[in-house]
Amino acid sequence: MKQVRLALVFYVFLSGLLTTAGCRTAPGQDVRYEPTPMPVVRAMLELAGVGPGDVVYDLGSGDGRIVITAAKEFGARGVGIEILPALVARARSNAREAGVEDRVEFRSDDMYAADLQPATVVTLFLHPEPNLKLRPKLRSELAPGSRVVSYIWDMDDWVPDAEHRVDRRRRVFLWRIPAPPGEAPGVQPRSRR
Repeated sequence: MKQVRLALVFYVFLSGLLTTAGCRTAPGQDVRYEPTPMPVVRAMLELAGVGPGDVVYDLGSGDGRIVITAAKEFGARGVGIEILPALVARARSNAREAGVEDRVEFRSDDMYAADLQPATVVTLFLHPEPNLKLRPKLRSELAPGSRVVSYIWDMDDWVPDAEHRVDRRRRVFLWRIPAPPGEAPGVQPRSRR
């Protein structure tokens, strides 16, 4: 029995290595690929109020699960931006399998260079540094009222419009992009005390 358990542990370890082989590093890649758990995917899309009129962009889209779920379960359209071609191919295959390839698109692109203007919702599962690096791009390219949702990491001094705890250790944050200064309230920096 002990040998069977050991063989099973080895198999799981080896299959994990093989599934992510070639998916961990690439020039310009800021974050190692780690799939967003499905309960978190749904929590992110629900917190953002995603619906049929939305265009969801997922930056660092990996296997495409957020964009595919947005299309299949929420009726939205979506675009996944992923720097690793192997993951883009996997996401496209997953979209075909889910029957949503007509409502989603996956691009092999650098998230810092991608045009985000069509997005009404942007989802992130990155790290603090890429989140901060994206802030000026999100503010300048997204229309007022667009939503940004991040799993685990906040946006430093941006005060979230909403926060949801999926469970004791997993949080999702939501921000709405404000109108230009003087027009309406929106994302405000936290006061430093």
